[in-house]
Amino acid sequence: MASANTSWSEENFSCSICLDVFSSPVSTPCGHNFCRTCITKFWDEQVKYKCPVCNKLFNTRPDLRSCLMCLTSYCQTHLEPHHRVAGLKKHRLVEPMDRLDDRMCKKHDRLLELFCKTEQVCVCLLCTETDHKSHPVIPLKEEYEEKTAQLGKIEAEVKQLIQERQKNIQEIKDTVKRSKADADREIADGVQVLTALMRRIEKCQDDLNQMVKEKLKSTEKQAEDLIKGLEQEIKDLTNRSSEVKQLSHTKDHLHFLQAFRSLKDPPPTRDWTTVEVRPPSYAGTLRRSLDQLEGTLNMEMKKLLDAELKRVQQYEVDVTLDPDTAHPWLTLSVDGKLVHYGGVKMKKRLRDNPKRFTQLTCVLTRQSFSSGRFYFEVQVKDKTIWFVGVARESIARKGQIPLIPENGYWTLFYYKDWLIFRDNPSVPLPLRAELQKVGVFVDYDEGLVSFYDVEARVHLYSATGCTFSEPLCPLLNPGPLEHKGDNTAPLILSPVNQTD
Repeated sequence: MASANTSWSEENFSCSICLDVFSSPVSTPCGHNFCRTCITKFWDEQVKYKCPVCNKLFNTRPDLRSCLMCLTSYCQTHLEPHHRVAGLKKHRLVEPMDRLDDRMCKKHDRLLELFCKTEQVCVCLLCTETDHKSHPVIPLKEEYEEKTAQLGKIEAEVKQLIQERQKNIQEIKDTVKRSKADADREIADGVQVLTALMRRIEKCQDDLNQMVKEKLKSTEKQAEDLIKGLEQEIKDLTNRSSEVKQLSHTKDHLHFLQAFRSLKDPPPTRDWTTVEVRPPSYAGTLRRSLDQLEGTLNMEMKKLLDAELKRVQQYEVDVTLDPDTAHPWLTLSVDGKLVHYGGVKMKKRLRDNPKRFTQLTCVLTRQSFSSGRFYFEVQVKDKTIWFVGVARESIARKGQIPLIPENGYWTLFYYKDWLIFRDNPSVPLPLRAELQKVGVFVDYDEGLVSFYDVEARVHLYSATGCTFSEPLCPLLNPGPLEHKGDNTAPLILSPVNQTD
């Protein structure tokens, strides 16, 4: 083994195993140098790790130190020439590192110590004089620091994305939780209503059975009494027949005449020609029971609808009318809550606006909705004509277009005592009382539009299976004035009153 003070020449870099110039050289702690492949193969064939030159044994593969010019690793003793020999003193020394070969340029066999900004690759000094001659390059450290700063930004962005997705997960969980609560409440309400109905049906059946049985019992009692009377008279007549027969055999003239005298007056009998047993009439019995059941059903339906309306009212939105969409003959309040028809004389000079209705006397709200649920109420009191509903944001507004779903409108139409959901064909609806306030509920994701009579707590109509592909806006149309000057009352967007 060479002494630590031995002078090394710059050419003394050949492998002791292959006797060739080092290829990826490494050094053992005992101070001998080898090609990485040579010493690795040698050690793979041995039971214990040892130096091929001095046979020094090692318990584990030794820790090494590297020279980036020599591409080898040294222990502290054999690193000494790099601090002493003039040529070796120019070599750059670093701490030991893995995969030293990967840090070398494959083309020039030089250290990759620069970064090409143009092609975003690591290069050596010779690369800047050839393939990357005109490209801007900077030291790896500068690019590292820049990329490290970017990494902080990327990390923050990734963290933000993670937080957003965690929030989405929580929102989904909350939605499922609310859905479960809604489902439990719906089931509970359904069980309560159906249980009440079943009890009422059972009572109705019991009452019907009792009523029919009582009528049958009364008929049977009447028949039984008549039969007893008839049987008694038959018995009396049978006794008289026996007496007559017995007297007919008497030969004593005196006795015959005395007995015959008592037979002259027959026993009292009833005139049965007018007596009859009439079967009971059950006509109307079942109907009356069903009438009572219908009353119970209506009462339970009213409770159910009241609860349903209260639930949809929780999705109330605060909307205001958009004057840019209003037909020129319409007048809006300053707060955007009221609209009425002013007629031709109210027409103002308005600049042309692609959002404005020119034929239909309609107005949309400033707000639109593209997901979830929303609810609003419109006062229609004292009006004879009106339209209320929702419409797609992109509806055509420059012609006389039917307000039907096919054209992007879901509206309720009222004319005097006629109530209609506009469709193709239109759907006539029952009207129990004068409408004063209409509630409109939309579940965008479910494709549902429902209308309610708020004062009467009655469900008017629901359009189901609707396809919504863009934002929806509440729509009001106060209708024109009639020939007698009727229909002057406004349509008013009203706040929800939960005590209604």
